[in-house]
Amino acid sequence: MILDGQLAASVHAAAAALQRGELLGLPTETVYGLAADSDNDAAVAQIFAAKGRPANHPLIVHVADAQAITRYAKEVPLFAQQLMDAFWPGPLTLILPRLPDAAKASTGGQDSVGLRCPSHPVAHAVLKACQQLSPPVWGVSAPSANKFGRVSPTTAQHVATEFGDDLLVLDGGACEVGIESTIVDCTRGVPVLLRPGAITRDDIERACGQRPLSKEELLAHTPRASGTLLAHYAPNAKVRLMAAPQLQSALDLLGADGRNIAVYHRSALRNASKDVHLRAMPQQALATARELFGTLRDFDALGAKLIWIETPPDSADWEGVRDRLQRAAAAA
Repeated sequence: MILDGQLAASVHAAAAALQRGELLGLPTETVYGLAADSDNDAAVAQIFAAKGRPANHPLIVHVADAQAITRYAKEVPLFAQQLMDAFWPGPLTLILPRLPDAAKASTGGQDSVGLRCPSHPVAHAVLKACQQLSPPVWGVSAPSANKFGRVSPTTAQHVATEFGDDLLVLDGGACEVGIESTIVDCTRGVPVLLRPGAITRDDIERACGQRPLSKEELLAHTPRASGTLLAHYAPNAKVRLMAAPQLQSALDLLGADGRNIAVYHRSALRNASKDVHLRAMPQQALATARELFGTLRDFDALGAKLIWIETPPDSADWEGVRDRLQRAAAAA
């Protein structure tokens, strides 16, 4: 069932459902999350079961404000505090050393915890309402509300389609950012960028005075955060990334038979079959991020078996989009 996220009654109903140990489809500025009380192990287990997610793949804990992190993190390095001051509330997740008894079911057995303060007004209202309950719910674990490895949802209807009418979903409109949060590991003495997003390397460096290292330099084999596996965010169709000349050559070779093929492109194309599903990619990275997952879902709905995507520019502002597309293609 989808509730109107703008109604105060819906926000309180959502908070009460979380307190009872139920799951909730929660809008954020990045994507919709499948939410549960982070401190309720049975509720968190429902997330893993509903998504088909490996139990050792950690979940991000969402909090109403920076003060709530004292219930989950045992220390906050100076550079992490600087990042919180600059970007919270917002699409930034920080991996911090975990208090021993905090959110154990959400952290995949690791000694760290991913924390984020979302800026979406509906998510923020729910988290605030959760704090005011008796007993309070201090944090909400909320990975993307989709089956594990598939395309993330950016509307309430995407969530309902994924999990059916039995799941309570708050409708907060289409997600403004459209791709998952930037993740920075703050447990290694220096910032390490585990997952790019709308907040870029340059943004991080400006905020804390340190250029983040890449995950390839320091990331261990066990994922310390959500959404860092190689193959992820995949539609049902097979995804292939191509440079513009390669994409044009593929269309030329295809000829008139373009059934079951979708193309997401930035450059002008010629001689495309009328049967090919063409969609122009925005020229700006933020606009592309906002529509990316919805576009992949639309191509699936059209029955595409192959999705050809023009490789985005190799620049810092496009890093989040490139990351999601590379992982979607890796799952093919």
